[in-house]
Amino acid sequence: MSHRFSWLRVAAAASVAGAAFAAMPAHAGLFDDDQARQAILDLRAKTDNLTSQMSAAQRTILDQSNRIDQLNQQVATLRGQNEDMANQLATLQKQQKDYYTDLDTRLKKFEPQQQTVDGVQGTVQPGETEAFNAASQQFRSGDFKGAAAAFRSFITKYPDSPYQPTAQYWLGNALYAQKDYKGSTATWQNVVKSYPQHPRAPEALFAIANNQLEQGQKAQAKRTLEQLVAQYGGSDVAQAAQSKLSQLK
Repeated sequence: MSHRFSWLRVAAAASVAGAAFAAMPAHAGLFDDDQARQAILDLRAKTDNLTSQMSAAQRTILDQSNRIDQLNQQVATLRGQNEDMANQLATLQKQQKDYYTDLDTRLKKFEPQQQTVDGVQGTVQPGETEAFNAASQQFRSGDFKGAAAAFRSFITKYPDSPYQPTAQYWLGNALYAQKDYKGSTATWQNVVKSYPQHPRAPEALFAIANNQLEQGQKAQAKRTLEQLVAQYGGSDVAQAAQSKLSQLK
């Protein structure tokens, strides 16, 4: 009986071992499926994560591209504004230059200027040229009385003017046009006496001689013409005087 009990024990142990052995392959297969499933899940998670990252990267790239486009537009706008500002600056600089040029021109009208009158240089005060031209215009228009008054006013107002000899010469002509022979002769004589080197001096002498001839003062006219030839022999007026002298003989 003891032997039978031992055999039963052995048989039971063998049965248990066999059951355990039979169960082992099924358990191992289940473990492999779980690992594969987990691997798939992990891979899927990684793929989803990468997809998410790629989407985020794409959005970032798109945002950066949009930002670059915006910056390019801003740069273009700023470039246009800079060009406008440069043009405005150039315009302002030109206006400023023109303004100061005009201002300088205006100011010069109130400052003495060096000017050449009948070949003689002198200092012209503000208003002199305008006053002289106004008197000359009256003479040319035939207003001899008004011209005489204007030249007298000029001579008194601008005693040191380089226009003085010329103004006195034309005053004599304005008086002569009014048949004021005495006044015209006196005026021309003053030109010769005060400005003997001036180009108008020989012309004044010639005018005096013509004035004297018109008054029948032939002898006086000859003396005046002789004085002209002797004093201003190299001038064109002296040649005209010499010709007239030949006619008076």
